[in-house]
Amino acid sequence: MSFAHLHVHTEYSLLDGFSNIKKLIARTKEMNMNSIAITDHGTMFGVIEFFHTAREAGVKPIIGLETYVSPRHMTDKDPQYDKRAFHLVLLAENDRGYKNLLKIATAGQLDGFYYTPRVDHEFLAEHADGIIATTSCMSGEVPRTILDKGSDAGRLKLDWYYETFGPNNFFIELQNHNIPELMQVNKTLLELGKRYNANFIATNDVHYIERADARYQDIMLAIQTGALLSDPLRMKMTGDTYYLRSPQEMASLFPESPDALSNTLLIAERCNVDLSTNGYHIPKFQVPDGFTPETYLRKLCEQGLVQHYGDSANAENVRERLEYELGIIHKMGFDEYFLIVWDLCRYSIENNIWYNTRGSGAGSIVAYSLNISLLDPLAHGLLFERFLNPSRISMPDIDLDFQDDKRAQVMEYCAKKYGNDRVAQIITFGTLGAKGSIRDVGRVMDIPLSEVDRVTKSIPTVIPNKQVTIETALEVSPQFKEIYEEADYLRDLIDTASHMEGVARNAGTHAAGVVITDEPLLEYLPLHRPTNDGVDSPIKSVTQFEMNMIEKMGLLKVDFLGLSTLTVMQRACDLINDRHGICYNIHNIPLDDPETFESFCKGHTAGVFQLEGTGMTRNIIAMQPHNLANIIAMVALFRPGPMEHIDSYIKRMHNEEVVTYRHPSLEKVFSETYGTPIYQEQLMLAVMEIAGYTAAESDNFRRAISKKKASEIEKHKKMFVAGAGKNGIDEATALKIFEDWEGFASYGFNKSHAADYGVVAVETGFLKTHYPVEYMTALMSVVKSDTDKVAFYCADCRNMGIQVLPPDVNSSGWDFTIEDIPDQPPAIRFGLGAVKNVGSDPVTLIMQARESGKFKDLNDFIQRVNLQRVGKRTLEFMIKVGALDAFGPRNALLMVMDSMISLSGSHFRAAECGQLSIFGGDSGVSDDLRLPEGMISDPREQLQWEKELIGLYVSDHPLTSYMPYIQQKVTHYSADLAQAADHEKVTVAGIITKMRRLNTKNGNQMAFATLEDLQGSVELVIFPKVWEKQGSLVQPEAVLLTEGKVDSASGDPKILVDRFRLIRPEDVTDEMRQDAQSKVNPEENISLDLNSPGLVSVNEDGVTFEEPPIPLDEMDWHFEPPAATSPQPDSPSREITPVVEAPVAAPAPQPVAVAETTVSSESPAAEIEFQRPPALVSPVPPLSNGKPSGSRQLITITLTASGEKERDVRRMKRIHGLLNSFPGTDLFCFLVYEHGHQHLLDFPNDTTAASDELLNKLVELVGHDNIQIETV
Repeated sequence: MSFAHLHVHTEYSLLDGFSNIKKLIARTKEMNMNSIAITDHGTMFGVIEFFHTAREAGVKPIIGLETYVSPRHMTDKDPQYDKRAFHLVLLAENDRGYKNLLKIATAGQLDGFYYTPRVDHEFLAEHADGIIATTSCMSGEVPRTILDKGSDAGRLKLDWYYETFGPNNFFIELQNHNIPELMQVNKTLLELGKRYNANFIATNDVHYIERADARYQDIMLAIQTGALLSDPLRMKMTGDTYYLRSPQEMASLFPESPDALSNTLLIAERCNVDLSTNGYHIPKFQVPDGFTPETYLRKLCEQGLVQHYGDSANAENVRERLEYELGIIHKMGFDEYFLIVWDLCRYSIENNIWYNTRGSGAGSIVAYSLNISLLDPLAHGLLFERFLNPSRISMPDIDLDFQDDKRAQVMEYCAKKYGNDRVAQIITFGTLGAKGSIRDVGRVMDIPLSEVDRVTKSIPTVIPNKQVTIETALEVSPQFKEIYEEADYLRDLIDTASHMEGVARNAGTHAAGVVITDEPLLEYLPLHRPTNDGVDSPIKSVTQFEMNMIEKMGLLKVDFLGLSTLTVMQRACDLINDRHGICYNIHNIPLDDPETFESFCKGHTAGVFQLEGTGMTRNIIAMQPHNLANIIAMVALFRPGPMEHIDSYIKRMHNEEVVTYRHPSLEKVFSETYGTPIYQEQLMLAVMEIAGYTAAESDNFRRAISKKKASEIEKHKKMFVAGAGKNGIDEATALKIFEDWEGFASYGFNKSHAADYGVVAVETGFLKTHYPVEYMTALMSVVKSDTDKVAFYCADCRNMGIQVLPPDVNSSGWDFTIEDIPDQPPAIRFGLGAVKNVGSDPVTLIMQARESGKFKDLNDFIQRVNLQRVGKRTLEFMIKVGALDAFGPRNALLMVMDSMISLSGSHFRAAECGQLSIFGGDSGVSDDLRLPEGMISDPREQLQWEKELIGLYVSDHPLTSYMPYIQQKVTHYSADLAQAADHEKVTVAGIITKMRRLNTKNGNQMAFATLEDLQGSVELVIFPKVWEKQGSLVQPEAVLLTEGKVDSASGDPKILVDRFRLIRPEDVTDEMRQDAQSKVNPEENISLDLNSPGLVSVNEDGVTFEEPPIPLDEMDWHFEPPAATSPQPDSPSREITPVVEAPVAAPAPQPVAVAETTVSSESPAAEIEFQRPPALVSPVPPLSNGKPSGSRQLITITLTASGEKERDVRRMKRIHGLLNSFPGTDLFCFLVYEHGHQHLLDFPNDTTAASDELLNKLVELVGHDNIQIETV
């Protein structure tokens, strides 16, 4: 006989059910059961997937849920009475019943949630129409009442259910599991059933598919409850019988109740709910009188064409593209979709909310004309069919990026416009991944955390062209495979975790997805409570169906993505407008500015959208981009997969590699990327060009290749070869081309998306290049909560000559601000919001009090700011970072902090009462707070506070006193390592900030440590041999000189350590201190390359000079003044006149040409290399010695190559460091004689202060005659 399971939990009974829907339906089909129900706990998460999967398999889906019934009213939440709810299985008999299920599932989440999503009896009675109910399991109200209160009480409950649902729609469940009380409950139910002539059904309370899955479901329960499997008191199922039993097994369990089995088929036959997609449900858009959505959309597009194309708006290609797109849009019924998205963009423009369209939507001229997209699809060769394919019926999908601080404002507008009952965010489900499943399983198995970590770290983060699963990791990772075979318990851990992989673990809210419906949402789907309490979103409900199911239902989804870069750009442009009167917006920032691309070529990409980061910056420098197209290509290439093509692309771009094509006809399509296929649109254009595909067919081809659908690929292969043959391409060549493109699927990128992001990248680069102070102020304000980023960008400011001032209650706001300093370039003031644990309310209090003027002293601060409202913790942290340094030493302020708060509170309480405060008021009586005298601050402690609370050192650096030693010993600083070759030998130095030890599989100890220098930090890998010999030196806060090899193969550079040396304070000699300044800027790790763009010929007329002799002193670290040389023609000798500094605004960096002048010389000289890495050190305030405003000095240092490369490099470092150690606004350059040529090495981004002290030190190093100074 046959049978239908009507009480079934899928994996969407989160961490309780272990039935994958596809496997569940397959097993149902395998056992010749024609129907099956879904009844997950309190939700309908899996209903749509279940329906379509069952239909496709020829199995009838029965839609239901196991709801929770509250003991009292659903809004009652007393733990004594309401914590435990009853179970009740509900099945939708028809569409009316399905709608009621939606309402029940929603009410339980939004109104009745208390431990579980509950509804009460009243709500059930109101929504019982079209629903078949059953008594459920042992946790049902009737069985539980029978057990707790007896048969008579159970009868009263049955009376209510029969009265509510009717005798034909209420069934009594019989189950058979290893539960002692169950047999007695069944017996009582059978007895009570006689009173009602009840209908019984046999169920199995299915929680997993196979009997063997009981173990995995048990582990899921342990994960959910946080229990160990070894805990005898934990919650668990009784036995292993809750699986998908066959009809024969179910019949053998209930031999005396055959009707209980046949009744399941009766219910299955009665339940008929069709959830098939029935068109699209796009909200109605209100258009002006006299218009239809079609005509109004056309009107808006016509206006937009004039705005964007001007006189070319009626050009043939523009008109043809517009008419084509509008025709397809109308034919597919999407006129109102575009109007809805346009309206959101219109609102954003009117409210100064910056937005951007990412993805394939940028390929539409309709989107461009409506100001939805930034990109002209005609100019960039973008295809509409990549966005909306008329032969593929699917809803268009325009992804909108909004500046993240105003994203909620647009969402609120959307909810108000269309109605809160028609707008919801979309749910997502977190699943157990490879590493996550091992961690969870390891925890409940009570395997030591160190062992679990060792296993997870052996799993690759990325596996090319494959999903990262435990199975694939065993195939590709020898280390993981070794661990798997190492011990039985590890094998069991991994095998078990492999079975758990992919199971839904928890519900969340999609970061951007919002559904908008034409009718109230409950007509289509159930709602869920906000998974994050809805704090950040004005939309307070979430769908119970995830995004793919929303799209399958034909509902409108709009992505409201938050992009912090847009926030940075908007804030920067507001500052530019305020300070310079220039109004930039995302539509008018230049994309062809040469200085911007020159800046990229130099590697100045910190803070630039999509281009910052070690790997990307290295590739940008190698590429030397000169236009937007280059940036777009790099955005597309710099991803796993296509990365392997970057070197070839760059070589072809610079004519270092021959560009080849399989067939000449491919050149037209792929020439823009030098023969390297990059974009999916290129693939589409190529098949149209070669094989005569239509645009729609070409998109279908792209999808088949991308999705790797074998049957469709084979169909297209035949179609492609036939079409190519018609164009004169032989079959062999056509097949080779096709095979090339099959591999292209692993890395082809959407050009519309890359182009859009490329535009934003160039725009941010322009703002940083021309308005660095405004841009960096906005950037650091946006990332202020991330101390690592703040420290990094502060260092970048120093590299650009921008001073970042420390936090100060007299000057700082919540965000970073621009501070104009007389006779100096503008500086950036640290925002108090960037200090850890300082909230906005205390800062607002301080800023409000400061409106009447700056605080004169500590007592003025106490009297004007209510420090009790500021709070002790906040005040303590502000003192520790130096925000109150103007009032006294930090340790003294901390000592009297409690008194400060007490006195301030007393003053404000007295003021509120209209009484005189202890500060005297009009009485003339004063009781000022005095700081204790003789307090000596601990510099190291202050530095630790600064590092902890704002991410960088402000007043000093722990390594400062060691720098004279370090500068003579190191070959690289941390920021330089990105440019070092893999396995290059290096010497670095710094302070140990982190360290962790571990055992190798052989039981030997090794370690990882983090070494921090002035520029950043680098990870050290200390293998067992080195650890055994020198591991004792690696201690927190130890200052170490480290020799080793660079390992950059797997991402950020690491040092494989060969040896350590402890640097002690006494290692820094007086001679070292005399030869170096404590504030030497170590960022400029100079090695000369005389072909560098930074070298300029000083003689444009080809005049030859005598090369000065090489200095006689051969010491590596010292310069002996060389013999005097004759003045150079056209460059008269200038007497050195000591000057004092008066900083002025630095001019914008200008391009520097390269040329050289031949000099007759017989002596060979070693080639000197120069590479100028970006500076990454904390900012140092510039000196100010009172030099008259407006004057600026240029110091020229004459140097001669010695023939010894390393020695010359060290000399250059030393002089450059000395000049940089005197911060100011004067310029300097090096006049270099080498290989018979003379060159001028210019440093347009660096400055110095031409003071007496500096000039005297330079004379000691290079001699009086090798220094020239002039006013510029």
